[in-house]
Amino acid sequence: MAIQHPSLRRKGRGATFDPHNRFAPTHSEAIDDGWWQEALPERLATTVRDEPAKSALSWNQSPDLGFDRSLNPYRGCEHGCIYCYARPSHAYWDLSPGIDFETRLIARIGLVERLREELCKPGYECRPINLSGNTDCYQPLEAERRTTRSILELLLACRHPVTLVTKSALILRDLDLLSEMADKHLVRVFISLTSLDDELKRTLEPRTASPKARLKTMHELSAAGIPTGALLAPMIPGLNDHEMETLLQAAHDAGARTAAWTLLRLPREVAPLFEEWLITYYPQRASKVMSLMRQCRGGQANDSRFGQRMRGQGVFAELLAQRFSKASKRLGLGRRVEMGLDCSGFRAPHVQGDLFL
Repeated sequence: MAIQHPSLRRKGRGATFDPHNRFAPTHSEAIDDGWWQEALPERLATTVRDEPAKSALSWNQSPDLGFDRSLNPYRGCEHGCIYCYARPSHAYWDLSPGIDFETRLIARIGLVERLREELCKPGYECRPINLSGNTDCYQPLEAERRTTRSILELLLACRHPVTLVTKSALILRDLDLLSEMADKHLVRVFISLTSLDDELKRTLEPRTASPKARLKTMHELSAAGIPTGALLAPMIPGLNDHEMETLLQAAHDAGARTAAWTLLRLPREVAPLFEEWLITYYPQRASKVMSLMRQCRGGQANDSRFGQRMRGQGVFAELLAQRFSKASKRLGLGRRVEMGLDCSGFRAPHVQGDLFL
């Protein structure tokens, strides 16, 4: 039974409420009936439950993505980015896409073993794996569980290419593995940049690395010879889109070789969560931001069609695309597809003797 609480700012959290779980058979709402009730805590602790992994790789056929397989060590994400398109997936585990998504996490146990089994299957065709397709594989939980590092160790031993996307400086912990993979053309990394404004970051992406830390991370990865790019995601009309050129310049100065961008997506429960967040933290901009978003989405808050969901449509969306193209060209920043990875050296784990014993 999902209980929707009144809107409330919680320090270090992105969502201001828990929207109803659309799969739940009942729906309850908290109301003030005049009786005294204990106030909800301002700070909410993070809890983690283990889930035995039944499989490892997730497959897609989306023409909008540059990969057909991905790997997600964790469900939910403590980073708490209010705009995260992965939030609706939390409903599949009888949890809310709101506060639950960032406070009630699921760690997938045995994932490396399942991946090893899948890489050994007859007929497996090696193509880059994306880490992660949903939630950040370097969120704070990774410092304790180290699942992402174990995955990288396996992929390096197999000579299997991988792409990583993160907002976290924790990726520098694995610099030794990433450097060796880069020498073999097996890895490329994208650091997600949303804003250089610390105050905006604090509420938009509450538990992520600071803008300064992300640029420093990008610099250290690039200096170590690891192909590094910047992912400007999401661009939010009326909120951070004015930073596009500044973000690209900062990424270039930090050593980025490539860049890409996406427009804000608001699927399912993300739309009311984001709009409530706007009203809570940026009330004077809320109506303008949502108006611009609807202009980019054919009059709706979201457009899930292939070819439209990442870029949008209309005058404002076209202007963003032109600005990005012009600034990237001026700075010499390429596209993701230009960072080729080597799939020719892949060897299935089972042919490597006792390496994994």
